[in-house]
Amino acid sequence: MNGGVGEWLLQSAGGLVLTGGLVTILIGVVVWQRQRFARERDSLLTRLQASEAQCQRLEQELAQSDGQQDDLRERQAQLQQQLGTREQQIEALNERLATLREQYGRLETRHEQQQNQHAEQLQLLEQAKTRMGHEFESLAGRIFDERQRAYSAQSRDSLEALLKPFREQVSGFRQRFEELHGQEVRERTTLKVQIDQLASLNRQITEEAANLTRALKGDKKMQGNWGEMMLESVLERSGLRRDIEYRREVSIDGEQGRQRPDAVIYLPDDKHLIVDAKVSLNAYVRYVNAEDETEREQALRAHVQAVRSHIDALSGRDYPRLPGLRSPDFVFLFMPVEPAFAVAFQHDESLFQEAFSRDIIVVTPTTLLASLRTVASLWNLERQNENARHIAERAGKLLDKFQGFVSSLEDVGRHLGRAQGSYDQAMGRLSTGQGSLVGQALALNKLGVRMKRDLPAHLTRDADVDAEGDVADEAGHPGGDDGSRRVGDAVRDDQPPDSQSRDDQPEDARPGNDSPAS
Repeated sequence: MNGGVGEWLLQSAGGLVLTGGLVTILIGVVVWQRQRFARERDSLLTRLQASEAQCQRLEQELAQSDGQQDDLRERQAQLQQQLGTREQQIEALNERLATLREQYGRLETRHEQQQNQHAEQLQLLEQAKTRMGHEFESLAGRIFDERQRAYSAQSRDSLEALLKPFREQVSGFRQRFEELHGQEVRERTTLKVQIDQLASLNRQITEEAANLTRALKGDKKMQGNWGEMMLESVLERSGLRRDIEYRREVSIDGEQGRQRPDAVIYLPDDKHLIVDAKVSLNAYVRYVNAEDETEREQALRAHVQAVRSHIDALSGRDYPRLPGLRSPDFVFLFMPVEPAFAVAFQHDESLFQEAFSRDIIVVTPTTLLASLRTVASLWNLERQNENARHIAERAGKLLDKFQGFVSSLEDVGRHLGRAQGSYDQAMGRLSTGQGSLVGQALALNKLGVRMKRDLPAHLTRDADVDAEGDVADEAGHPGGDDGSRRVGDAVRDDQPPDSQSRDDQPEDARPGNDSPAS
């Protein structure tokens, strides 16, 4: 029994040793596994950290890519906006060009109408001149034919002196009308050329503004001088005449002291337009050269504020109320850089309405040039109307002169009629009727009075010889054979009879009482 217990103990001890060995092995395996797992864990952690670092780097690159994509999208939006702005500007220029072409069409139509009216007036005047010439010639011909024996060289010279001023006035009127017609044709051709040059002038002005903008950074005095120079350039290209239809830098004393607007444009009917140049480029240059959106936005706000400040300052000067100016209730604020104008008014659309509420209209070289061309056209029409008024006045004076000439000619006719009546009366007393001088002379001839020359046949043909002379001839008074002789010394063919009246001589006077016996 003790042997069985010992054997059992030995078996139990062996089992325990075996179990302990197994446990030791298991513990070693577990430790080894844990070490391996720890190494794998460290490796995985290292790989995980590397992956996380790579993920962070990729996320940063992705963020940068997203930022670049956003910048590209924003730049694309800005470019699209700028493209839209350019398209709007082009559309506005096209609309302005269409408007100018329409205005040119209306002006051309008006010119054609005026030309037709002038042609009709000229035709009427030519017809009137021809008709009056025919009437004058016919009237003068009748007068000359009927009164050619009474007219002398002096009367013809007097009539020529009356007709000469009329001919000179008609010739001057025709010359003036031809000059006016030629001036209209030249002005219409000039207007067409100016309209064709408007687009190129706009591009040239814009390029000049862009080039000078880069040269004028920071110098406000130079910017102001350049703005006035651009204004002067637009004024010179407008077709207006300096110191006649516009003046530069006019000094006027007002309630706020001496004011000096940059330009005063004269309109017909004694009215004026005021133009003041304002240049603000510093903020605009910063806006154009900005490298990020924040700087760009700040520069844009500063540029808009600068434009608003110019509007406020110009509104405070109250140019339309200056003494001696008859200006509308608004002033032109001239901005020579059109992109600066477009950027400011696109960013703040209320800026234009704000300026308009302050009686200020902001203009650029393009819009100001178009407005001034319209003013130049108005002056051309005013000059044409003035010429038409002068023509009408001259035509009125011509008609008045014609009426005076007709009245004078009628007076000449009446005087000639009275002269003809006196002539007929004198001729009647000389050769016709009982007791005429020729009849008495013939009676004296029959009574024996001798005449050295014969009387003209047309005087003796109608003479009525005195009855007593016939009786004396029948009674045998001498002198019957000498009947061929006339008393030519008393009345000669080449000498008109005495114009004085012979009413004091009785018609039955005896010839023997007037002439001595032979």
